[in-house]
Amino acid sequence: MFYEDNENLTIMTYTLNSGIKGTVPLSNKQIQEWIECYRTNAKFITAIGKEFFGLNPELVADFKVHNRFSNYAEVLKPVGNPPAEANTDQLSKAYEENRVYFKVDCKCGTTYTTFSQYYTTKWYCSKCNEIVFLDKKKGKVPTEKGDAWYMTNKYYVSRD
Repeated sequence: MFYEDNENLTIMTYTLNSGIKGTVPLSNKQIQEWIECYRTNAKFITAIGKEFFGLNPELVADFKVHNRFSNYAEVLKPVGNPPAEANTDQLSKAYEENRVYFKVDCKCGTTYTTFSQYYTTKWYCSKCNEIVFLDKKKGKVPTEKGDAWYMTNKYYVSRD
């Protein structure tokens, strides 16, 4: 890929809410622009060489900026005071309490319960990788892990 900018590029790895991972090489300026877009929930569009790249922060679960000179990767998190070690159990419990559970019922025959830290309206089947959609009309269904949002591709699901 041709880069017009002579500045060193750094790899950013991101994970979408659906679980799909992606990478993109960005300059330091582009990384700062992305972070601002992520904070303000504004769509990020930039030129990388002769190509354009766009990323919607609403669809990004997390991202990392990798240092190209070592195996170190910096994980960017919301700004705030780091939790004290005594609060680690409380923090772990808080993450577990904030899990959103989904029951996936795919046309390939796979049925399972999964979770995310984020509410989403579509998911990808772990077996066949087909998209399954949230059935808001059916709502939550009981599972072994508690109530979960029902997602399927066995029939048409209204996405209104």
